[in-house]
Amino acid sequence: MKASRSGTPDPATETPRERLRDWLRLLHTPGLGPRRVARLLEGFGTPAAALRSDARGWASVGVATAREGDAVSTREAGVEADLAWLERDDRHHILARDDPAYPPLLAELPDPPPALYLVGDPDLLRRPQIAIVGSREATAQGLRHAERFAGALAAAGLTVTSGLALGIDAAAHRGALAAPGGSTVAVVATGPDRVYPSAHRRLAHRIADQGLLVSLWPVGTLARPGHFPQRNRVISGLTLGTLVVEAALRSGSLITARLAAEQGRSVYAIPGSILSPVSRGCHHLIQQGAQLVESPDDILEDLADWLGVPGSAPPDTAAPADAASLDPEHERVLTEMGFDPIGLEELLQRTGLTVAALSSILVLLELNGRVALLSHGRYQRLDAGPPKT
Repeated sequence: MKASRSGTPDPATETPRERLRDWLRLLHTPGLGPRRVARLLEGFGTPAAALRSDARGWASVGVATAREGDAVSTREAGVEADLAWLERDDRHHILARDDPAYPPLLAELPDPPPALYLVGDPDLLRRPQIAIVGSREATAQGLRHAERFAGALAAAGLTVTSGLALGIDAAAHRGALAAPGGSTVAVVATGPDRVYPSAHRRLAHRIADQGLLVSLWPVGTLARPGHFPQRNRVISGLTLGTLVVEAALRSGSLITARLAAEQGRSVYAIPGSILSPVSRGCHHLIQQGAQLVESPDDILEDLADWLGVPGSAPPDTAAPADAASLDPEHERVLTEMGFDPIGLEELLQRTGLTVAALSSILVLLELNGRVALLSHGRYQRLDAGPPKT
């Protein structure tokens, strides 16, 4: 039985399809968000019962919003667009809060999202997940850390969850996808039919094929500033813990970490240089009680009870070549470089080499994955082999 466009079936007799339609009607009602939906459910029990009530009934449970005229017409058009999207591809799914497949950790939140729009494998939502987040303006070393940690954690059985943003998020997704048997979940700030940023269109399609894209918003929704804190709340809510790789003191990553702590989840941070702006957020988290981690094993050991196995990551296949195998002059350049970004002029002063000799060594080190060329002619030493492609 298919619900009519405007009618609301009896909650006691409606089918799963009709229940989904009612959830979508609430989601598309102007002025409703997760908290107001939670109030309606507390007051009326089911979406159908709430929809059968009038504006006065809604006001009695503390929800006042438009329910007539153009608002109803707009709502129904949105519902039909969502259902058409659902039927378009077998990878498309919509999970309402009362669906048995709704992720249990997310359901523990006081006001979880009324519905999740999914593209990919919905079973990943029921697997143990770890969030990896960080700066959009990440350093070469930060990207390497994110990719290496994600690969090791994914190979150990954790699904890596992040936000499809530039920088650390993208590196985490790629690292998880490259791991044997690895999986990743991307929580996006748009509707399920949009990709933001557009530069990650190919990555998003790859995640849809090998992992899962999760959206909180209906079809056609564009990215808006207010969406990102809500997305961050879901990233932390889906996961057992959140790892911050690099972050400035004022960043969305620190918001995600704070939300994780408030939700009773673990928070991890990788320390960095005291001179790096994108390490200050991690140092602040550590000062506030986040667990300092130096290897994926630190996280696996902490989550061993959840995973049911001793914490141990697979051997790190991206480890650097043995220092003894390097030319002594190359090793000296790495030593003088340290791990902070450095300009060519300062490195010349530290090493005493000629421009030609130093440039030649830097090219070879870059080809071997030991050094990265940054913006403005700066270089940075890397502690891992070349990134996966």
